[in-house]
Amino acid sequence: MELNPLWMFVPLILLVFLGHPLGFILGGVATFFGLLGWGPQVFHVFANMFFAMQANYLLVALPLFIFMGNMLGRSGVAEKLYGALHVLMGPTRGGLALATVAICTVFAAATGIIGASVTAMGLLALPEMLKRKYEIHLAAGTVMAASTLGILIPPSIMLVIYGAMAQLSVGKLFMACVFPGLLLSGLYSAYILIRCWINPELGPPLAEEERRVPLKQKMVMLATSIAPPIFLILAVLGTIFFGIATPTEASGLGALGSIFIAAANGKFNWKVLKDAVFSTATTIGMIAVIAAGASCFTAVFLGLGGGDEVADLLMSLPGGRWGALIMIMIILLVLGTLLDWFGILLLCLPIFGPIVTTLGFDPIWFAAVVAVNLQMSFLTPPYGIALFYLKAVSPPEVTMAQLIRSIIPFLILIIIGLAATMAFPQVALWLPRVMIK
Repeated sequence: MELNPLWMFVPLILLVFLGHPLGFILGGVATFFGLLGWGPQVFHVFANMFFAMQANYLLVALPLFIFMGNMLGRSGVAEKLYGALHVLMGPTRGGLALATVAICTVFAAATGIIGASVTAMGLLALPEMLKRKYEIHLAAGTVMAASTLGILIPPSIMLVIYGAMAQLSVGKLFMACVFPGLLLSGLYSAYILIRCWINPELGPPLAEEERRVPLKQKMVMLATSIAPPIFLILAVLGTIFFGIATPTEASGLGALGSIFIAAANGKFNWKVLKDAVFSTATTIGMIAVIAAGASCFTAVFLGLGGGDEVADLLMSLPGGRWGALIMIMIILLVLGTLLDWFGILLLCLPIFGPIVTTLGFDPIWFAAVVAVNLQMSFLTPPYGIALFYLKAVSPPEVTMAQLIRSIIPFLILIIIGLAATMAFPQVALWLPRVMIK
């Protein structure tokens, strides 16, 4: 009896719903089906997969970018920048929400750590907006949606892993996601402005006494607070764009730059360094376990012919190659409600990557489209991790039901951004084509 590899997803989904760790689920299911299909030699395949993953030079950038994000989150940059934007944009309707989007966009371009961004903005921005009578759904939705931009706007650890897996230039992937990320940031800002213009009670401006800060002082506050993250962005993305450094080399610059920024803000000490290193090691350990399990799972799935099964299924859909692409996007969206982005990427990229290339789509553009799609995985329950991060730091009166309702408009905005990136490929492809090799 021939073993159909599609059956591998049945125990996978069941065990995910039961709450078991994803890395062990993937490895366990792979071992069971691998033994059924190949016998004990499956362990030789697993050993080769582990070695290939550990020998990938591009992955050296991963701990350095994670360390950079952890150190920057402890440097006090977010607090200073939010304080400046609070004063500068507060007089505008919805100004604090707009300031939240702005700081998250800048912060995203300096670090790709989602947990740090959601937690920091949940502690900084949400209480300030609620204290000034902002509507809870607008305030919470803004914090969660804007804080997850770090996984899209480079330097993103997701793009490092994507490039390593797909054998694509990480530098080009970084550049490809700059404008899609700014597009989402712009959509969030436009939504806030329009809603607060129609109904000012959703995001009232600051009181008159809070606005009485001289313009010169406002400009000094903004310049001094935005200079450190801009320095870091130029050190990382600027050196990659102009061909001065590879992404791996740039990650080292970014890690060193984050230490300088923390020191300049008087936040650098042994405890901060130790916490950043330990947090980085914990994250890398989690990633390594999931990566090992996912590598085994995809090796068995593809080895048993699962890739051909999926390709035949997608090719038979109406709508030609665009019908197949839309179905891939729907599958990624559904998986985002069950798994984190890392597991989705490791599971789906080896399966969908060759199919997309066969369909004639640009792999760099497809990577940007996937990155935009996976923004929703942070916001969609039951797995949406941003919901849990924000609930952990929110005031007690903020309920999970309110948080879930608050993300609905922003999910629609992400779908609009996804459709725009798909309909107009130059949104993602223009910058990589002009970057210096």
